[in-house]
Amino acid sequence: MQLAFVIPAHNEEALIGNCLQSVLAEVRRSGRDVEIVVVNNASTDRTKEIAQSYAGVRVVDEMEKGLVAARDAGFRATTAELVANIDADTVVPAGWIDTVLDEFARPPRIVCLSGPYYYYDLSAWNRFLVSLFYGVTYLIYLLNRFVLRVGSVVQGGNFVFKRSAWLKAGGYNRAIKFFGEDTDVAVRLSKIGGVKWTFRLKMWTSGRRLAEEGVFRTAGTYALNFFWVTFAGQPATKKYTDVRPESGNSER
Repeated sequence: MQLAFVIPAHNEEALIGNCLQSVLAEVRRSGRDVEIVVVNNASTDRTKEIAQSYAGVRVVDEMEKGLVAARDAGFRATTAELVANIDADTVVPAGWIDTVLDEFARPPRIVCLSGPYYYYDLSAWNRFLVSLFYGVTYLIYLLNRFVLRVGSVVQGGNFVFKRSAWLKAGGYNRAIKFFGEDTDVAVRLSKIGGVKWTFRLKMWTSGRRLAEEGVFRTAGTYALNFFWVTFAGQPATKKYTDVRPESGNSER
């Protein structure tokens, strides 16, 4: 089954290179023929220039700011049946592609796969707190998917879905800009088929938002929007802050 990576990037010149190096290394290791698309989401820095410098990477422009608009543009620019949605501050670990293909080949067939983040730049204490939250997340996943049957859990920046299933679900809702986008995917795809969350599919990422806003505050915001989208169909939080390693923060 063919695979495509979609990587939204807004002013990510500091981290996009590491992300692409990890993707390209994993593609070479797996030996798979993979599409790699970076969505330059109205960047004003060198994000596009850096991404274009990597052979095998295609860059498309999306001038409507917002994570969902960027994911949608990347989705439309790819053709593979499996679409991997990661972020510009992620680092793909070795074996990630093998895990994806293995999970989608297993019965019963799933339409979406997701897993947790592992933060490479957080303190040991904050990583411990995150592990506790993921324990709760897994329990909520089991409850929502198998008991209440109201959805599932998808980790934004570390999920893969089937193109055919996403088209059947209606595609991206561009009215959602940031918070709740992953839960929207989980809820709508759960009506099409199985949406699985597993610790097997780990992804390394930056903990810059957790460090900037605090683990409890960030977890609370994500939890609020998770339940709001699951049961009300839309996020409670409309604005979000861009957290950049060097260029400062701005609110959208």
